[in-house]
Amino acid sequence: MSCSTPDPTLTAKSTVSDSMTDLRSRLQTESEKKQLQLIQELADSGEAGVDILMDFLLERQSSPSSCVDGKAYQVLLAADTEKTQQFLQSHFPQGVLSPNSEQGIDYASLQDLLARQRFQAADQLTLQKMCELSGSTAIQRKWLYFTEVERFPDTDLQTIDHLWQVYSEGKFGFAVQREIWLGVGKNWEKFWPKIGWKSGNNWTRYPQEFTWDLTAPRGHLPLTNQLRGVRVMASLLTHPAWNS
Repeated sequence: MSCSTPDPTLTAKSTVSDSMTDLRSRLQTESEKKQLQLIQELADSGEAGVDILMDFLLERQSSPSSCVDGKAYQVLLAADTEKTQQFLQSHFPQGVLSPNSEQGIDYASLQDLLARQRFQAADQLTLQKMCELSGSTAIQRKWLYFTEVERFPDTDLQTIDHLWQVYSEGKFGFAVQREIWLGVGKNWEKFWPKIGWKSGNNWTRYPQEFTWDLTAPRGHLPLTNQLRGVRVMASLLTHPAWNS
């Protein structure tokens, strides 16, 4: 009586399948931080991982978007295959968010830049969009008064913030900056170094000394008008939008 030797190819395929099944299951149940790590693992796993991420995004389509959705979308966007392009065009033609605006501002281009992690261009466009919220004078001036920031619609400020958070793995955005600012007791001299805008007595030089990727300190972006003093920033961080 002889024993057959297991086919190593079938064994390997079974192991890979089990691994993918495990990743799929964990992606549904783990913490947000772990989910972001798992998405990267799936991205590195080839076509099988990409398929799981497409299913994952579809399952979450009716739920509020988070940085987990943003990360999965970015992986599929970066894959740039015919399959992923068709999927995104069919189900997420502009991204994972449907931006709202009380003033009819179009945030599609901002979403696209953030999804592609073109953070410097997104930062410049963010200021442009905020000037649009303030009207023609601010558009021509290309910067903001703190009194104009105070009049921003809650919806639009929340939309801009949400876009930044969703496509930065939760690292950037006004609400993130506000959380850090409150955490240092609203002390500006502690706040600036914490987000990488100042080192010792030296302000970070724009644009070359700022970090335009996810290696930046938490809350580093967007810059918003940071070269024009504290009042604009204070108006942003104390805006009623964060209380609603």
